[in-house]
Amino acid sequence: MLTIGELAAYAGVTVRAVRHYHTKGLLPEPERDHAGYRRYDAGAVVELLRIRTLAEAGVPLARVRELLQAGEEEFAAAVADIDRRLEAEIQERRRHRERIARLASGDGLALPSDVVAFLDRLRALGVDERIVQAERDGWIPLAARSPGRVTEWIARKQEQIADPELTGFYLHLSEALERGDDDSSLIELADRVAAYLTKLVDERGEEYLGGPADIEPTFVELMDTLAFDTVPSARRLIELLKERGWDGWTALHRAPGSHPLRPPRPETPASSAADLTYPL
Repeated sequence: MLTIGELAAYAGVTVRAVRHYHTKGLLPEPERDHAGYRRYDAGAVVELLRIRTLAEAGVPLARVRELLQAGEEEFAAAVADIDRRLEAEIQERRRHRERIARLASGDGLALPSDVVAFLDRLRALGVDERIVQAERDGWIPLAARSPGRVTEWIARKQEQIADPELTGFYLHLSEALERGDDDSSLIELADRVAAYLTKLVDERGEEYLGGPADIEPTFVELMDTLAFDTVPSARRLIELLKERGWDGWTALHRAPGSHPLRPPRPETPASSAADLTYPL
């Protein structure tokens, strides 16, 4: 027979917890012996372990009382339900840990892993960090607003960035960051991009360039502003593209009533053009 202190030690709880369970009617309180002490048998240890396990699993004490009085099948079904709930909580905590780990790397706050991988790919290609930040800052509100569409959009971006012409676009813009609005390299870049976009539409159709068309204009404007504040030369590039038949950054589209597309200049190398919009 065990004293209350020994019972508590065997079950891994405090004496105070045992007394609390007595008060709540969860654990029967034995009669005192001739010396005035309450003595507990092995059955009390088993029962206390069941109470502790259920309580630690987050089961309210009122529900614990019901389960202790339930039949074998009902108890088993309840335990299975508790297990499913705990598994869901584990998965949720695992997702939180993944986000925290990505946050430590600098890009992962509120961004799915495939978007983070895309940003890392840009860095590996040598794209200027300011452009990478503009991409990141655009994806954060987009992922928050339309999380179900991000996988579709980023898959298209990953496909596009595999094209050397698109890669060249990012790299050329990186070079143009420190140059003025009238720098010839930015004008050449606009020529290349416009020609590339026209070719892309001819080959794949307008829908291939279709950005998040279902997003309201005010949100598109917000994302454009994020990009232009980080990469000021991008605003000038969009102005030049508009003259060449294309408009928009977050939601790229043909510019109605714009001037016809001008062909690339002869001296321009053919290996540089790309896609600057976010989820095209």
